[in-house]
Amino acid sequence: MIGVEMRFEKIEIDPRKNPAILDTATWEAASAWSTVSAVGESHWNSVLQAAREGYPLPVDKRCVVYAGSCAEYRKSMFFLAGLVDGQQVFIQLGTDSKDTIMGEPIGTRSLENGTHLAAYRTDAETIDRYVTLIRPKRGPKALGAVPRLGVGSRMSTAAWQGVWQAMNKYNFQANPIQNSVREVNLLQDILACRPPRFNYLANFGRVEEGHTGSTFEGLWVAGVLEALKASSSPAFGADADHITVRRSADDIIRAKRIIEAARRYTFFTLDVSDILDYDAMKVSSKTAAEDYLANHICQPKLQKEVVAYHSQRCLPGQQYQLDKASVGRLVGKYWTALNAVEELSNHIRAVRNEVSFDLELSIDETPSGVDAFTCLTTERELMFLILELQRRGIPVTHIAPNFGVEKGSDYRGQDGLVALEKRIRGHYEIACEFGFMLDCHSGDDLKPATRRAIGRAAQGNIHFKISPFSQVIFAETMKDVESERFRFWWDDTLDYARREAAAGSDFAAQCLERYETGDNRERSPDHTVFHYYNFASVGKRNQKGQFIHREKFYDLSADFYREYQNRICSYLCEVATDVFHRT
Repeated sequence: MIGVEMRFEKIEIDPRKNPAILDTATWEAASAWSTVSAVGESHWNSVLQAAREGYPLPVDKRCVVYAGSCAEYRKSMFFLAGLVDGQQVFIQLGTDSKDTIMGEPIGTRSLENGTHLAAYRTDAETIDRYVTLIRPKRGPKALGAVPRLGVGSRMSTAAWQGVWQAMNKYNFQANPIQNSVREVNLLQDILACRPPRFNYLANFGRVEEGHTGSTFEGLWVAGVLEALKASSSPAFGADADHITVRRSADDIIRAKRIIEAARRYTFFTLDVSDILDYDAMKVSSKTAAEDYLANHICQPKLQKEVVAYHSQRCLPGQQYQLDKASVGRLVGKYWTALNAVEELSNHIRAVRNEVSFDLELSIDETPSGVDAFTCLTTERELMFLILELQRRGIPVTHIAPNFGVEKGSDYRGQDGLVALEKRIRGHYEIACEFGFMLDCHSGDDLKPATRRAIGRAAQGNIHFKISPFSQVIFAETMKDVESERFRFWWDDTLDYARREAAAGSDFAAQCLERYETGDNRERSPDHTVFHYYNFASVGKRNQKGQFIHREKFYDLSADFYREYQNRICSYLCEVATDVFHRT
C-alpha cells in the first residue's frame, strides 16, 4: 500500500501523504491485520511484559507500538501501533477474548500462552472510545477558563511533535488541534469533490474555504493519534475555530453542518462579527434607540424584562446601570448575534449529547468596510454581553472582544500599547468578575512588546491564538532545508497573487508592487506577497475536485521535519514566556 493512490468515493489520494483528510488512519483493514498477525508471538509477549513492568517497549519495524498510548483496562493492555504501510491500529493484548469495549476487531489471534491478540481500526468513533474509556488523559478536554495558546494546525501532523515539546518544556496548556472553516473542509464535501465556498478574511478579501485541504473530521483524528504517540503531554483541547454566521439566509444551516462535523471537538468558536449592527451604537436620538427594542424583541413582556434586567444591575466598581435608550442601542447591535449564538449553542449541546465543551463568542473581526478602531468593544458592551448570556443561560466560557488587534499587522492604534494594555485590563477585570476568559486572536502578527502588554493586562490569564504562524515557520524551514521545493511554492504563490491583482484586488496589487519595486528580489517567506498569498497552494484542487499539490507538503525529508519541529517548539516557548510569564 506504500505510495499508492486510493479512491475514497470521488477523491483519489495517497492517504499516507495526505494526512488529516480521512476520519480514519486504517484505510485498508485486511492489509493492516496481515501486518499485525505476521509479527511473531514472542514479540507480543515481550511487549506485554515490558508494559506491565514499566520497561521500554521492544520494537518491530513492521508494527511500532507507542508507549505513550499504553493503558491497562479490565484484563487487557491496549496500545496504538503504527504500521509499515503508514496505517495505524489499536492493539489489545489480554486474556478475555470476549471483551468488546473497542467494538468489532479487524482481526484476532490466540497466542500459545493464553493471551488474546486483537487489532482495531483507528476511525473517529473508535479513537473517541479509546480516549474516553481507556486512555482518558490523552484525549482533548473542555478545559474551561484555563490560560492556553490556540496553536492551530495549519500544516497538520508536521507541527505536533514540536507543540508537545513546547507544552512540556514550559508547562502550558493549548488547543493544538485548531483550525477554522477558512482552513479546513467538511469531509463529505471533499469525498464528493464539491468545489469550495468562498469566505471573507479581514484585511484581505475573499478566500476559498479549506485552503489546507484537511477536514474537521480528519484533523481531529490525526491530532488525537499524535497526542497518543507522544511520550507525555499536558492537558489540551480541540478548537473548531471561527464557525462563522454571516448575513446570508442559509448561514445558520451551514454553521450547524460544521458543528456536526466537529462534534468531537471540545472548544467551539462562534464568530458573529458579520451580523452585528455597528451603526446602532452611534444613534443619538433617544426615540430611535428605544425603537431597537420593539424591532428586535417581538414580545412586549420580554422587552420590559430585558430593560429591567439591565437597568437594575449594579456591580461593585462598575458603572453599568442602563437607561432604556442605552439598552436599546445594545440590543440593536447584538440581539441578532446573540440569537444565533443561543441557537448554535443548543445545537452543540445536542450533537455532543450534553458532554461538556468550551464555547467562545467572537466579535473581534470586523467585516468589510468597518474599521476596527471605530467600533472597539467598550466595557459597557462587554458587561451587556456577559449579563445577557447569563440571563439566557448560554454556556459561553470565553469571549473575544474587539481590542483593536487586527489580522495581518502588529497593533497600529494611534493610542499606543499603553492604551491597549489599559483597555484589555478593564475587560479582563470584568471577565474575571463573571468567570469568563478573554480570547485574543491574530496573536501571531503581534510583536513581543505587544504580546507582553497583553499578558500583563490579563495577568497571564488569557487564551492567545496564533494559528497561522505554524505555516509561516513551515515556509521558512522549507526555504532553508528544502530550497527546490520552496522554489515551487514561491512561484505558485506569485502566480496566485498576480491572478488576484488582475481580477481587481488592490491588496494583491500592493503586495506585488512592494516586491517588484523593492531592493530584495530573492525568493523569501519574508516578502509581504508570500506572507499573505502562500496559503492557497497547499490544498489547491482542480476543476474535478482533486488535489494538485498537497503531497508536496507531506513528502519532505526527516531533516526538514526535525528542524521544523524544533523551530515550532522555540517559537511557542517565546510566545508562552511573553503572554503567560509576563516578563
